[in-house]
Amino acid sequence: MKQWQRYLAELFGTFILVFGGTTTLIEASKLGAGGVQFIVPFGFGLSLLAGLYVFAEVSGGHFNPAVSLGFFLDRRLTFEDLLGYWIFQFAGAIMASLLMLIPFNHDLVKSTANVAHGNGTSIFVEIAFTAIFLLVILNSTKSERHGGSALIAISLTLLVIHFATIGIDGTSVNPARSLGPALVGSQWTGFWIFVIGPAAGAVLGWIIYAVVVKGDTDLRDDMQRIRAEVRPPGPPSTGTPAPPTG
Repeated sequence: MKQWQRYLAELFGTFILVFGGTTTLIEASKLGAGGVQFIVPFGFGLSLLAGLYVFAEVSGGHFNPAVSLGFFLDRRLTFEDLLGYWIFQFAGAIMASLLMLIPFNHDLVKSTANVAHGNGTSIFVEIAFTAIFLLVILNSTKSERHGGSALIAISLTLLVIHFATIGIDGTSVNPARSLGPALVGSQWTGFWIFVIGPAAGAVLGWIIYAVVVKGDTDLRDDMQRIRAEVRPPGPPSTGTPAPPTG
């Protein structure tokens, strides 16, 4: 696949996830807290499944900067593509929230933003459940035994995560899902949690996967590779020795 195809797949896949999930959140809220608790998880889980069936073969179907970070750490994504995926994932989420202003008003879009009801609890669940989510994704997309069921396993895991955490902070485990409604709805309360938590969870999930599943107990070579890839190249050498100092 061409690079621009992968990036556009991430944009539209993230759009489907955020647009479908947050629209469900608005409609379910009309039924009260019970509607949100028992309907919204299906909105996000099935929206993810739809996006995966359309775009997973093109880009891998990340639709989530934390997932892309995990794939970069596992050497399945270059640093260049990591940055590209991030840009288009965030753009897709923002586009979804902007288009929600057509059928809904600003206050309703604002209501779809993640808001922490206790920073300590929220940061803990965002780290823990992002790690779990990434573990499922890393293994199901690599294992030949589970490869045929990967799309279902990933979507069901997101559904369960929403059931577990939607009453705590609306469930993020995805900085792009959090940024779109926060930016368009001007709701930034505790936003840092939904960036730091999923990022830390992605790193934790990758470490567990590398050690337990892959049996890699020495991660120093991975750290060296990451530093080498992230570090910008120095100026080209002219071949002329530097003058002595002192």
